[in-house]
Amino acid sequence: MLKIFINHFIGLLILLNLINFHEKVLGSSDSDSGKGKSKMSKNITHGFYLVKGRSYHPMEDYVVAQFKKVESNELGLFAIFDGHAGHNVPNYLRSHLFDNILNEPDFWKEPTDAIKRAYDVTDSTILEKSGELGRGGSTAVTAILINGQKLVVANIGDSRAVLCKNGVAKQISVDHEPTTESEDIKNRGGFVSRFPGDVPRVDGRLAVSRAFGDKSLKKHLSSEPYVTVEMIHDDAEFIILASDGLWKVMSNQEAVDTIREVKDARSSAKRLTEEALGRKSTDDISCIVVKFQ
Repeated sequence: MLKIFINHFIGLLILLNLINFHEKVLGSSDSDSGKGKSKMSKNITHGFYLVKGRSYHPMEDYVVAQFKKVESNELGLFAIFDGHAGHNVPNYLRSHLFDNILNEPDFWKEPTDAIKRAYDVTDSTILEKSGELGRGGSTAVTAILINGQKLVVANIGDSRAVLCKNGVAKQISVDHEPTTESEDIKNRGGFVSRFPGDVPRVDGRLAVSRAFGDKSLKKHLSSEPYVTVEMIHDDAEFIILASDGLWKVMSNQEAVDTIREVKDARSSAKRLTEEALGRKSTDDISCIVVKFQ
């Protein structure tokens, strides 16, 4: 009897290790941290860091952080995808959203319009593939740095982009929250409720008013991104992209002040996640820092 018990116990430990490994592989991206640098400008570097929250589901944050040469241009491609009700949708976004954006024929001339169309096309495909991808969804914040000079940022949901200029934090994304878009939600036939709990949710279920996927809620949600363009001048020090696991416990200026004296981009991203954990954030935390100087 003791031998059978020991064998079952060992089997359980092996199973738990496999589950933990599976979660780590599916969570975030190819690794939990990384860094890179521009070939066009030696001063521009990036780093990212991800930490799984205390929830019982697998990690649902994914990142993209890379420099890519397109003909004679260099693009910095950066994104945070914060999934909910499954990891399939943010994983799909990681693999397809930037390709869809760059495949838009007028991306170079009208990047704002191209990004809006690509977001819409991508969302439509996700909905069509709901049988494969499931009915979950994802927020997104994307940043495309063109030749180290033009920064095009888009977002849906509450993943956020904050630019530091001469030490001052400037939010360049919009948090899409149910309370701020309640009229639009009602006009689509939905409602905003704080029950259950005390967080405003679309139809009492989703705490953001814009997202990719979420087929069962789609009639009441928007997937149109907020898009803005910033020129990178000498006063631009760095940009932070992060999921709400960071912004729930830190203000924009606090985040900027935390890493302004940290030179290395990956160390900066790690410092922010550690600070958020120290402030008792329980959500998944993903963070990208792009240094411009």
